[in-house]
Amino acid sequence: MPRRPTVIITGASKGLGLAAAKILLTEYNANVVALSRTDTLELVELCQAHADALLVVKGDVTDATVVSHTVASAIKVYGHIDALILNAAVVTPLGRIADEEISLDAWKAHFDVNFFSLVTAVRAALPALRASDLGGRVVFVSSGSATKGTPTMGPYNASKAAMNSLCRTLAEEEPDVTCVAMRPGTVDTQMQIQLRELGATALDEKVHAMFMNLHTGKKLLKSEDAGYVVASLSLKSPKSMSGQFVSWDADDLKDFRRA
Repeated sequence: MPRRPTVIITGASKGLGLAAAKILLTEYNANVVALSRTDTLELVELCQAHADALLVVKGDVTDATVVSHTVASAIKVYGHIDALILNAAVVTPLGRIADEEISLDAWKAHFDVNFFSLVTAVRAALPALRASDLGGRVVFVSSGSATKGTPTMGPYNASKAAMNSLCRTLAEEEPDVTCVAMRPGTVDTQMQIQLRELGATALDEKVHAMFMNLHTGKKLLKSEDAGYVVASLSLKSPKSMSGQFVSWDADDLKDFRRA
């Protein structure tokens, strides 16, 4: 019988990260190490149901000590790390680039979460990922914003574009590790709630209307659908996909989606 794979997920307390954790535990018989800033009821219940296979580490992804502790804990408890899912992200601050009330420190804090924490996690996990006999993998949860210039979402657009660049470069530098950046579509998550609530005053009017219409028109995706693809890519993405930016609903990802 093949051994259980072990996957680290950042931002696993809710939404896409939680959905991916559930799928890895129930459908892929994987061990999951969840790095989360908060303890949600859903994460607590999942931990109770999978006490032997789910390890929750509470802390902030921007804290290098916490990230190193997460990686060390995964190796100590399960003996190996086979995949890293980088899902933690923030969407604020919102506003125009020229808005002086949005401080440069706010931009830097955004990048600490959405970009620099990725570098920290990748550096910490790389030795174990290189050594994985299942083939180490990194899944970057990206966004369509990485290739757009959506007004009043400058920090988010830029950080996701930087994420994709990091994925491409890592793929070139680490031939033994498969790296994929995935666009999950517009998923019904806490981030969408923030965009609807804060966007009335902070977002471009047309952009805010778009997010409102997605909600009222019931066009938001279920986190389980994109989460399934994230989970599948973390264990099955081929080497030929390394460095690519892919969409969860693309034809070439049909084998990674729920049947």
